[in-house]
Amino acid sequence: MDRIVKVGIIGCGGIANGKHMPSLHALPNVQMVAFCDIIEDKAKAAAAKFGTPDAKVYTDYKELLKDKEIEVVHVLTPNREHADITVDSLYAGKHVMCEKPMAKTAADAKRMLDAAKATGKKLTIGYQHRQKAQSIFAKSYIESGALGDIYYANCLAIRRRGTPNWGVFLDEEAQGGGPIIDIATHSLDLTLYLMNNYEPMVVMGKTHKKLEHPEAGNIWGDKGVSTTPLEEAACAFIQMKNGATIMLETSWALNTAEPITEGSCVLCGSKEGLQIKNDKLTINKIELDRPTETSVNCASGGVAFYSGANASPAQVEAANWIKCIVDDTDPVVLPEQAYVVSQILEAIYTSSKTGKPVYFE
Repeated sequence: MDRIVKVGIIGCGGIANGKHMPSLHALPNVQMVAFCDIIEDKAKAAAAKFGTPDAKVYTDYKELLKDKEIEVVHVLTPNREHADITVDSLYAGKHVMCEKPMAKTAADAKRMLDAAKATGKKLTIGYQHRQKAQSIFAKSYIESGALGDIYYANCLAIRRRGTPNWGVFLDEEAQGGGPIIDIATHSLDLTLYLMNNYEPMVVMGKTHKKLEHPEAGNIWGDKGVSTTPLEEAACAFIQMKNGATIMLETSWALNTAEPITEGSCVLCGSKEGLQIKNDKLTINKIELDRPTETSVNCASGGVAFYSGANASPAQVEAANWIKCIVDDTDPVVLPEQAYVVSQILEAIYTSSKTGKPVYFE
């Protein structure tokens, strides 16, 4: 990891400042040398806080892509811009980390995948919940064969009142949807990854917008929550080609007493089961003819005078991403996998609009 990797940031808003730039800045072999945002002041502020002393600022991402010293680009824009910027970046010779979801539409996601294959450049998507300590343990545990055949799963991302109302979150044209594409995307990605199953056969979905006062109790206030056309909640049934079934449940606002954070899932196998809910990992099995549940401690520490702390999923994601560039290996999140996630998300919306199941070839 001694080689310096020079990174350009495209999109200097909330996800850039809250996740990507702090995580990259903590890596000793990364230099952020260019920042682009259509609001120049945002790019300037990011450059001042996270950039090299001579970091450049742009309002046109195509100008940033002309810089030959930039090896990696992070695309951190609204969903509708993901595909165009990613494709242009790949053909400009850059490796790309694009924030989730892969794209606004499955067709756009396919364009990104095709561009990565055509250019030979690395492309990954920011599904950081795979990088949680619980997820890493669960993946290894499943690969040991402990669960057997995983044939039933739930993926969950349920907020009681948590509709985001800043930026373009409530702009359907910019984002493509509500909680399905915003938070359920994380849970679906993790579920498919842990199951190692990327062959859907049919999807049946339904979105809901029913609350009389969706703004009431919203943690970020109203500011458009009561008037947005986006779904408040949704559910879906997904059958895979091998017969496995997945139930998806998600909401920004729902009259439920049990919120469940994104990146939560329940997996049921022929031998055992496990669940990751609200960042807690539990394994269930039958032992001595009795049902048992085991809570897995994924925290660090446990030594006198050392409390310890796991690196955040964002930090692990950034470190693994840069390592795959330096070592020339595959990223943790493959674009082929993220494309399937986008296909299923789109199928949920399509099924809800048509009232019919969506079949895959």
